[in-house]
Amino acid sequence: MFNETQRFTQWWLWLILIGSWGSLLYALATAPPQSTISSIISYGLGLLLPLLFWQMKLTTRIEAEGIYVRFTPFHLKEKFYAWDSISACYVRDYSPLREYGGWGIKYSFKGNGLVYNVAGSVGLQLNFKDGEPVLIGTQKGEEIKQLLVEMGRLIESVK
Repeated sequence: MFNETQRFTQWWLWLILIGSWGSLLYALATAPPQSTISSIISYGLGLLLPLLFWQMKLTTRIEAEGIYVRFTPFHLKEKFYAWDSISACYVRDYSPLREYGGWGIKYSFKGNGLVYNVAGSVGLQLNFKDGEPVLIGTQKGEEIKQLLVEMGRLIESVK
């Protein structure tokens, strides 16, 4: 019914990652031969950071039976949220930095629960009959809202 895949595409993030990667390569190339093994391991791990971000993607699917979300490479399989476990489901604006401390997989200690996001400030809010809320970031908020209305699944939260 609905499928969205998002990646980290912010230019400033890639500028930082590639800049760090370049400086690590330069440091490794100009390091004296007596460098310790731990320094080489540190450089190697630093080189892997841009590759990790390149592999990251957030996939969201909305189906008749519920909502699936997967944040690759951290989730080996999709997380599933069944409709009958959800008490509220709606699209909302949010502040990634103020509410969750940034982007990625984050937990809010302010009572906002868990977030999966890679960019933007619009998300699909899921409140559950039992358990912590989950917010799934999206670039297609209006499309999700329209689908939820058509499915009869748009349930606004009462606060």
